[in-house]
Amino acid sequence: MSTVKQDVKELIDHLPEDASIEDIQYHLYVLEKIRRGQADIRNGRHFSRKEAKERLNV
Repeated sequence: MSTVKQDVKELIDHLPEDASIEDIQYHLYVLEKIRRGQADIRNGRHFSRKEAKERLNV
């Protein structure tokens, strides 16, 4: 598992040279949401597909 610092460095390295501050902020936001989602899954805080459908009344 990589550290936040490593993830941010990799993210920056993959952005184009002309990336704006807003581009970087957006990508950092998405990265954080992904990391939180992964942590939730590891800690059992998630729903099965069936449970999600039931909760959404689909």
